[in-house]
Amino acid sequence: MLNLILDFVSCLRVWDLRVSTSEVLDCMHQFKLVDPFNEAEFRTTLRANLVKSRREQAKFDRLYDLFFHDLAHTEEHGQGALPERMDEILSALKATAAGEEIQGSILDFLSGNPLGFLEILKRIETEEAPAGMRFNLGPLASRLEILVGLNNTRDLVLQTLDAKGVRQALEGKINNRLERAFRLLMHAPRPENDGIKRTHAHDQHHKNLGERSFGTLSESEIREMREVIGLLVRKLKDIVSRRYAVMKKGTLDVKKTLRLSQRYHGVPFEIRYHHRPKRKARIVTLCDVSSSVWSAARFMLNVLYSLQECFAEVRSFIFVAALADVTQIFKDNEVNQAIEKVLKEADIKYHVPTDYGKTFRHFRAEYMDTLDKKTTLIIIGDARSNYMNPEEWILSEMRDRCRRVIWLIPEPHAVWYTGDSELRTYEPYCHEVRACRNLNELMEFVTELIL
Repeated sequence: MLNLILDFVSCLRVWDLRVSTSEVLDCMHQFKLVDPFNEAEFRTTLRANLVKSRREQAKFDRLYDLFFHDLAHTEEHGQGALPERMDEILSALKATAAGEEIQGSILDFLSGNPLGFLEILKRIETEEAPAGMRFNLGPLASRLEILVGLNNTRDLVLQTLDAKGVRQALEGKINNRLERAFRLLMHAPRPENDGIKRTHAHDQHHKNLGERSFGTLSESEIREMREVIGLLVRKLKDIVSRRYAVMKKGTLDVKKTLRLSQRYHGVPFEIRYHHRPKRKARIVTLCDVSSSVWSAARFMLNVLYSLQECFAEVRSFIFVAALADVTQIFKDNEVNQAIEKVLKEADIKYHVPTDYGKTFRHFRAEYMDTLDKKTTLIIIGDARSNYMNPEEWILSEMRDRCRRVIWLIPEPHAVWYTGDSELRTYEPYCHEVRACRNLNELMEFVTELIL
């Protein structure tokens, strides 16, 4: 039993589920209190000890079904188990495939040990795709070598079964396991994220411009919009400054106040305060400045950098297919002038296809240390990556490092998941996804962010 659980835990760790030795020991102790042959109790015990959050449940369930059902080692563990003779045939084939990692891992998979195959899948997820490679068929382009390996292994095994005269008896089981390997290759599991916040704005901050899409504004309306934003920003700054003025006096220290009230028979005559002010948050923005979303992004940057004093630090990056840090431009210039400088002086190519995956790789290589548990990461863009590799695993790492990930989308909800949009891929790794197409939605978001 222990070796079986350890093998299963190894598979979980390959797929980034953190499992400690103490948690494995807890499982083994609890199996003494339940009936491990009752699958409901067995599965619940494993899940309760090995799954840390709801986001990990999909991976756990998929690996559990794979390990304890599809690839069960004996008939007692599942109907998909292979007979002893099949194990002998696969072992012989593996001996002849020494040095061929992919074919060896596939043969192990057919024998009931998925660890090597899962390690290869995990490795290719973190490898950079060749420059210019398009992903018109999803992840297929980066996995062609494994796809070919699966087909070659199928032919090799079936030819061997023919030679042994047992193809008719075993072909069905072999094909079932190979089909499972194909599904693992082509359909990577997404984390559960039922708690994601999807927000729709309704309040009108300005009766004429509040509901107008940023992309439809004329030059005169853009000037008027900036004036309206300036007024709203000043109101928000006043609210924040009053809040911090109160905080300098301290917040109520309930414990000390109740302790002192003992000398007055429980009446709190002497009020005590905490004198440490609340720390300000940090903001990091990744802003898509391609032509399709720039009209909305410039207003978002306008507001965020008008509110810099409300945050301890604001870092800003713009991207199309590469990333540029424009924080200093905003620090050295008035906001509207800074936006114009960004368009003219930032070291970025504007007339290339948008590539979110390349942007995330660049950020991971050079700027990952800007994220910590006090940071709110705001991504502004339509998630349309022109069928390039989305590199969602990097966004998962970014989520783990920071306090919150918020994705602002300057498109109507009806077109969020259409065409080359990768939003469905990115959405599970965000804490909040919301539309930000006009002034009402923009100011509602900023108000929630700072208040």
